Amino acid sequence: MSRLVVVSNRVASPTETKGSAGGLAVGVFGALKDSGGVWFGWSGDVVSDTVANQGPKLEQDGAVTFATVGLPKKDYDQYYRGFSNATLWPVFHYRNDLAVYDREEYAGYRRVNSWLAHRAIKLLQPDDVIWVHDYHLIPFGEALRSEGVTNRMGFFLHIPFPSPQILLNIPPHEELVKSLCCYDVVGFQTPGDQAAFHDYIVRHAHGTATADGQVEAFGRKLKTGVYRIGIFPDEIAEQAKRGEARQDVMDLKQSLEGRKLIMSVDRLDYSKGLVERFKAFEHFLEKSPEWRGNVTLVQIAPPTRSDVDTYQQIRHNLEYEAGRINGRYSGLDYTPIRYMNQRYDRWKLMSLFRESQIGLVTPLRDGMNLVAKEYVAAQNPDDPGVLVLSQFAGAADEMTGAVMVNPHDIVGMSEAIGRALSMPLAERRERYETNMKMLRKYDLGVWRDSFLADLRGVDQTKPASRKK
Repeated sequence: MSRLVVVSNRVASPTETKGSAGGLAVGVFGALKDSGGVWFGWSGDVVSDTVANQGPKLEQDGAVTFATVGLPKKDYDQYYRGFSNATLWPVFHYRNDLAVYDREEYAGYRRVNSWLAHRAIKLLQPDDVIWVHDYHLIPFGEALRSEGVTNRMGFFLHIPFPSPQILLNIPPHEELVKSLCCYDVVGFQTPGDQAAFHDYIVRHAHGTATADGQVEAFGRKLKTGVYRIGIFPDEIAEQAKRGEARQDVMDLKQSLEGRKLIMSVDRLDYSKGLVERFKAFEHFLEKSPEWRGNVTLVQIAPPTRSDVDTYQQIRHNLEYEAGRINGRYSGLDYTPIRYMNQRYDRWKLMSLFRESQIGLVTPLRDGMNLVAKEYVAAQNPDDPGVLVLSQFAGAADEMTGAVMVNPHDIVGMSEAIGRALSMPLAERRERYETNMKMLRKYDLGVWRDSFLADLRGVDQTKPASRKK
């Protein structure tokens, strides 16, 4: 089997792949171990120009080579803080009001992608299969093609792909879509994301797109598909059970003093609907006085992109709302919202999910949201909690046993909390089983293997190689 080369904005360390890594890291590392290969990307370090140009740092773990590079401050500012996260992230999450476009940042975004491609090309072998991940690296494949690389290349988008009317707000939208068409396979999380891409191809790129995913545009033919990223549910369940007897979890249970527990875990990001969630919980306490003192919301929101002004404002807003609501409803022995702006070990989160009666997952827009799936997998099958899920999360297509909500509807979310807290055991079990069937049908291995099968199956009329 040909080697696999995975390219992502950040590369998990060999240690992370064996412990605390998330879904992307676990999935791609499994594929790399099977076929052997290279994982290439940014180390996460901001370094001097001299250090950045020394070439990738290589670390070997069995058949897998971890190859990382640092970014100079200017590149970090323009590529990562700038176009990737100040333009693409908000627009792709339907927040044009928060998007900032700067031509120099866009030029930096393309420059860094070309620079990364030039670094990666020295690691490639003629028959390697290349799998590129996420919005930071949309032009990466095009940069490789311009260097003469003809290997099979696939791209997977982990976040939503916006409708054309939204995407048009990015001035170089056509260049971005043209870059995507340089890949052989382009994967999306949901049918809606794929349909939005096809809509753009037909209406704005004057190309063609068929129901089976065949696209022709900008002089290229490619395949698109829906590949639902998942988890390994049995591994999550085992983690949750193992953590039940650990001291941290036991301390939390004791501190709750028999109160019901609602768990929410999100990165600190405006796409997650955190303020709306707090207001919905406040409305619930206001309209259901019998629950005051009897239910606690634990919100874990580790910081992200803390050097971006927008994210600093999110943190301030959330801290204000938590303090205001707690000031209104706290008692001497009761705090309704426990808000924690820090990271926790994965096993601890899974154990807390297992102890809770509700998993509250209400993003305003999300590519998939693996927290929703992890919450379900962590439950005790004999006495499961209830997933309350936003209809705008990609997971909503699969987690049909959840109580669905519109995260813009504060009253509706409040009512869903009340319904979930009072739900009979038989209904909770039925909903849990419905969700678990989908978790097993579309687990992480299926996501990985189905994408790579389509990519390896790309028809090439000549051997994949790099032009000299």
